[in-house]
Amino acid sequence: MKNIKHQDSKRGGVFYLEEDGQRVAEITYQWREADTIVADHTWVSHALRGQGVARKMLDILVDFARQKHLKIIPQCSYVHVMFKRDRNLADVVALAF
Repeated sequence: MKNIKHQDSKRGGVFYLEEDGQRVAEITYQWREADTIVADHTWVSHALRGQGVARKMLDILVDFARQKHLKIIPQCSYVHVMFKRDRNLADVVALAF
């Protein structure tokens, strides 16, 4: 996906996509522990809906978790549904959700 940006802090972070200086999609997380994040929000603008953008954002978050050896707690309803639906994501799911 073109130009996905990432911001991270001690409290949490966001992966996002901008077009013409406007944020058009994002997936956010909060740090729970050194090895656990909470995926708490996914948003895609109406103009991009139905194009698989939310899934691409989730895949980027999952790749981030795998690279950093993190587990994800799916607080966001979209992430929760996708974790139940796609067994290929099971390796990053925190057991305590």
